[in-house]
Amino acid sequence: MNLADKTIVITGAAGGIGAALAHRFAAEGVRLIVCADIDGDGAAATAAAVGGVGIRTDVSREADIQQLIETVEADHGPIDLFCSNAGIGIGGGAEASNDGWQRIWEINVMAHVWAARHLVPRMIARGGGYLMNTASAAGLLSQIGSAPYAVTKHAAVGLAEWLALTHGDDGIKVSVLCPQAVRTAMTAGNPDGVASIDGMMEPEVLAECCVRALADETFLILPHPEVLDYMRRKTADYDRWIGGMRKLNRAYRG
Repeated sequence: MNLADKTIVITGAAGGIGAALAHRFAAEGVRLIVCADIDGDGAAATAAAVGGVGIRTDVSREADIQQLIETVEADHGPIDLFCSNAGIGIGGGAEASNDGWQRIWEINVMAHVWAARHLVPRMIARGGGYLMNTASAAGLLSQIGSAPYAVTKHAAVGLAEWLALTHGDDGIKVSVLCPQAVRTAMTAGNPDGVASIDGMMEPEVLAECCVRALADETFLILPHPEVLDYMRRKTADYDRWIGGMRKLNRAYRG
């Protein structure tokens, strides 16, 4: 995908990965970047910095995502690329609260579902479009210390796969972004966590990887190339991989 002269929506754009994507995309000569975030002031600040538009959006609410899509297309024309990037993390396992499970499910999974529900039919009707969903390496591997994060990110990858195989012939292109640790507000409280075993990536470096992957229309975006090796080891010998992850669990959780 050539980003020049495209209209792009980015959720979770107030900071971190979303803001870095906005700044990097702007350098490609896009027509418009729409920055969406539950932090409306933050979204507006990112938008102002890149000459875009900020819209307060709570991605845990389907109505907000529907309104975001309808507003952008009514006021600014068709959305060429929708980056469903907003996400959260919580700790714990099966004992995590029902409210916590529900909230992370809505933000990390259903937000992608709702974006596809309300945008894919529009894109198909006009001949195509592009979705880039932010998941995580945890969606391909797992997440020490957080079942809700691991489970929801696996679901996000599964949804992206389904969208790609189901709607590819309709002109819908899909990429799923699966980084390890990136220096954002989410990782600030745990800079030495297991996800940073291969180093903490700056969001600007990740954004550059995304631009290259979008140019090649690559489905699986792996800013940390080591993840591909980990995936291969996992599928080659699942039991051995589980053993290795148990060792990591002991090391990082004491």
